Amino acid sequence: GITTFIKQKDNILAGRKVELISADTGGSPAGAKTKAQELVEREKVNVILGPVAAAELLAITDYIRDRKTPLIALAAAEDVTQRNANPFVIRASASSGQCCHVLGDYAAKELKYKRAATVAEDWAFGHEQMAAFQRVFEEDGGKVVKKLWAPFQTPDYTPYIAQIQNVDCVVNGFAGSNPIRFMRAYADLGAKPKFPLLAGWTAMDDAALRSLGDEAVGVVSASWYSADYASPINKQFVADMRKNYNVLPGVAAACMYIAGQCVEAALKKLDGKAVDGRTLAEALHMISITDSPRGKFRFDHLGNVIGTVFIRKCERKADQLVNTVIKTYPDVS
Repeated sequence: GITTFIKQKDNILAGRKVELISADTGGSPAGAKTKAQELVEREKVNVILGPVAAAELLAITDYIRDRKTPLIALAAAEDVTQRNANPFVIRASASSGQCCHVLGDYAAKELKYKRAATVAEDWAFGHEQMAAFQRVFEEDGGKVVKKLWAPFQTPDYTPYIAQIQNVDCVVNGFAGSNPIRFMRAYADLGAKPKFPLLAGWTAMDDAALRSLGDEAVGVVSASWYSADYASPINKQFVADMRKNYNVLPGVAAACMYIAGQCVEAALKKLDGKAVDGRTLAEALHMISITDSPRGKFRFDHLGNVIGTVFIRKCERKADQLVNTVIKTYPDVS
C-alpha cells in the first residue's frame, strides 16, 4: 500500500524525497521492539508506519514515546489512543472496537436481531471487538447470550461452534487466516443456515476473499475500508494494486496507503520547517484528509481516527466474491 502511494508520487512528498525502509517483526511483540529500535537508532527514520498486530503496538508504544518518534498505526490496540494515549501515535485504521460499535447498531436496528453469540481469539483485539459489539447491541435492546474465546492457534473450531444454540446471529471477530478456517468449519457443520454470521473488520477483509468460497456468501461485516467504495481515488488505488501486485487490497494495504497521505499532509502543513519528532507528531494530529481510499477523515486530540464505517454484505458476482457496501456510517469516532 505505501509503495503504491509513493510510486504514484514519484518518491516525492511535499517536495521531499522519501526513502522507504521495511522491517519484518516476525509477528511477535519482541520482534516488533527489536525492529523499532533498529529503525530509530540505526536508520534514523522520521516516522514509522505500522505495526500490524495489537500486541506488537503495545510492545513498542513506550519506546516510541521515549524516543519521540511519530508512528502511524495499523494495529488496533485501544489503550494507545485512549486510556494511555501516546502523543506520538495516530491511528489511520480504526481502534479494535470502532467498527464493531457500528456492527452492533446495525444488527439491532436494521437486522432486528435480539440474541447473539460472539466468538473470537482470546487476546486483546478479540476482547475489545466483542466488548464493543456487546455494548452497543445491548444498548439498542439486544442481548449477547454466549461469548466464546478460542486460542490464536486453534486447530479445530468444532467444539466452539457446537456450543452455539438459540441465537439470532453469531459475531465472528477472528483475524489473520483464522476467519477462513472458522467459516469453513461453520458451513461444514451446518451452522450457517441456522445462525446468520456477522464479522468484524479483519474477519471479512477484502484481501482474504480470494481464499474463501460459498461459506462467506451472505456474511455481513463492518469495516473502515472497502474495496467496493466507489470514489475515484479508491478506484485508482484498487486498479494500481491489481496491476502491480495482482491482489484486491484490504485494510493493511489501504492503511499504509493512507498513512502515506497523512505524512504528505503533515509535511505540507509544516511548509518546509525542520522535521523533529515532536513537531511532526503534532502536525499529524492536526491534519484532515478529504479524499482518501476510505473517504474523508480526521483525528481527535488523542490520535483516534474519525471517519466512515462501511456495512458490507459478501456476494458472488461474475464468479468472484465481493463485499458490497450496503450502508455507510459517517464520522464514527
